[in-house]
Amino acid sequence: MVAGVQSRLTAVARPHHGAVEAFALLALYGIYELCRGLVDGSWSAAYRHADEIVGVEQRLGLFLEADVQRVAHSLPGLPSLLGVAYVTLHTGATIGALVWVHRRHRSWFALVRTALVASSAIALVVYVVYPTAPPRLAGLGIGDTVTTHAGVNLNSELLGSLYNPIAAVPSLHFGYALLVGATIASLARRRSVRMLGLLYPVAMLFVIVATGNHFWLDAAAGALVTGAGWLVAKRLVEQPQPVPCAPAPATA
Repeated sequence: MVAGVQSRLTAVARPHHGAVEAFALLALYGIYELCRGLVDGSWSAAYRHADEIVGVEQRLGLFLEADVQRVAHSLPGLPSLLGVAYVTLHTGATIGALVWVHRRHRSWFALVRTALVASSAIALVVYVVYPTAPPRLAGLGIGDTVTTHAGVNLNSELLGSLYNPIAAVPSLHFGYALLVGATIASLARRRSVRMLGLLYPVAMLFVIVATGNHFWLDAAAGALVTGAGWLVAKRLVEQPQPVPCAPAPATA
């Protein structure tokens, strides 16, 4: 029975036609956001968990989120740019990377896609058991850059009905960026594109902290969850085989 379940899961994890993949991922993302929004976490627990994170960061000398935001706000136009980046990059860059892998590196697509899905599933469990307020809602003097500078009110009733404002741990903004960046850095042929892959998670880390949406430790949790998702994917998906190098031409 276990072997049969494993076989069915492996079949689902194989790469499919682009339209099928797009529909399935859109449906899964919709279910993910719906479940994330329906999680009715305790605000008192969310504030308490945020305080716990602040305490750990203070002991480690990492509680610098307010300083990062002050630096960002000192540069004209940067807060607005960061707000737009927070709203658009998480979904846009992830979709773009998936399309690129599907078209250019098809043998790796199933592994990357399954890792993203598994990471999201693990994250949903953490959102339930450890609701956490983001810095912008934790009463720490950290502002909401997205609302004040990008024109998107994260605290509105409409958005509040579509997502869970106290699902800050783990940060899948960073977790997805880490997986996308590592994939691009590993598969891209051009050095400039590989460098963009390496820099993308670093840029996303700055975005989520400077906009007041995540603590450093939220990002660390996102990295751990994505790593776990990658390990799950490796168990379900047949590993791509490296292309053997062509033999060197014979010389006289």
